[in-house]
Amino acid sequence: MTRAAAARRGARRDGGRAERVERSIFGVPERFMRPRLVLLAVVAALVGFGLLMVFSASSVTALNSTGDAAYYLKRQLAFVAAGALVAVALARLDYRVWVRQLLMPIWVVTIGLLAAVILLGTDNGMGATRWIDLGFFDLQPSEFAKITIIFTAANLAEQYYDRGAIDWGHFLLLLGVGVGLPLVLIIAQPDKGTTMVAALTLVVMGYLAGMPKRYLVGFLVLGAVAFLAISLKDDYSRARFLTMFDPWADPYGNGWQLIQGFYAFGSGGLLGVGVGFSRQKYAYLPMAHNDFIFAVIGEEWGFVGTVGLLLGFMAFLWAGLEIARHAPDFAGRLVAIGCTSIVVIQLFLNVFGVLGLFPLSGKPIPFVSYGGSSIIASMMLVGLIASVSLHSRLPETAHDGVRRSWREVDGADGDGGLSLVGEVTPRSERRAAAESGGRAARPSLHVVEGGSSRARTGGSARGRSGAGGGRRRIDLGPSATERLRGRDRGPRTGR
Repeated sequence: MTRAAAARRGARRDGGRAERVERSIFGVPERFMRPRLVLLAVVAALVGFGLLMVFSASSVTALNSTGDAAYYLKRQLAFVAAGALVAVALARLDYRVWVRQLLMPIWVVTIGLLAAVILLGTDNGMGATRWIDLGFFDLQPSEFAKITIIFTAANLAEQYYDRGAIDWGHFLLLLGVGVGLPLVLIIAQPDKGTTMVAALTLVVMGYLAGMPKRYLVGFLVLGAVAFLAISLKDDYSRARFLTMFDPWADPYGNGWQLIQGFYAFGSGGLLGVGVGFSRQKYAYLPMAHNDFIFAVIGEEWGFVGTVGLLLGFMAFLWAGLEIARHAPDFAGRLVAIGCTSIVVIQLFLNVFGVLGLFPLSGKPIPFVSYGGSSIIASMMLVGLIASVSLHSRLPETAHDGVRRSWREVDGADGDGGLSLVGEVTPRSERRAAAESGGRAARPSLHVVEGGSSRARTGGSARGRSGAGGGRRRIDLGPSATERLRGRDRGPRTGR
């Protein structure tokens, strides 16, 4: 092989090696920073779009009831600000604190709040007792219970599948109590929508954790049977279930809201009637700024707007899955997966209900619909996903462990120092050293792995052999010339 061919081959090899070096964004590896930036950008866009649509969909209702067309917008802005502050705090704090250290207190508080809903809660005229009236704010504990359920499932799955700290029997027992009890209290309100969203999220987490598929399928079948039984149990739930099949059977009663939503989509067409020009919000469409805000989006933004909203949530899903893929541990992966999945599942539950493809659940669209508990809980989920991303790191290699064991040694003149490239030796000193048969009196680079003794320039037999605990020393030599040529080789001759 000629020298030119060898040089080209080396250049290609170096170029390929350079391509394999991962790029960084703002000093952070791209694999961590890119999904993090996408997550923050998408959430900011969805929240901003939601504020716009809350104002548009609620302005008429707010003006008639309070005299202030921006009443709901102002309250939503306050909820968004509170949720953002909580999300930033959650992002900065390591998620392991919640999953491992504070899980039990969080779980106890959650159970207490869910029990308080049954005893002291109000239905706000909605047919289900889901809120606790705090005077200035109606708290919906089930929205925050979703986070506790994710924490509990992640903790137990980590103990069984990753650490092996508990056996299968204890895993199922703890899962039944830790996750089953909150779900029972939520379904007792009744809040079938939140129960379904949480249950489907648990299935996703269980699948990715490695739970046998037969158990997941059995859980889905059992859940479907239980949902059907509860939906047909009382008049309120049965009416919502049957309205899905034929809303025109009672067009001025149970089917009114769904039919008005259809009218909104029909009016919007492809491009919509324009922002603020919805007709259905003029007292035709109930809960236009909350449960049925997707219908107003379809009317004002058309088919293109609704597809754009769904694409935004798909970008959110991608970012969450990427963050989960690069999570530092098993619990972090499940937390990121659970928080991402529960947002997307709730979105589709709302969309399918508004389109008449599924019974109405009363669940709002995360980040978009009006609601204090909903927007704060959604922002908390984002904060937890960001916490997993911020506390992710590159996997440690064997070289990282070796580097940590290196320590600094003294040079020949007694001065300490560690140099990765050595000291520059003037040409005059090299010549004088060669003539005297010795080395230039300057410190050279010695790296000793482990131990507490010092190796010094001059190369004692003890230092060179690595005696004293089997230590190794890297000696780069007194000069670059000697390192390239070798000490015993003479000048190169041409051919």
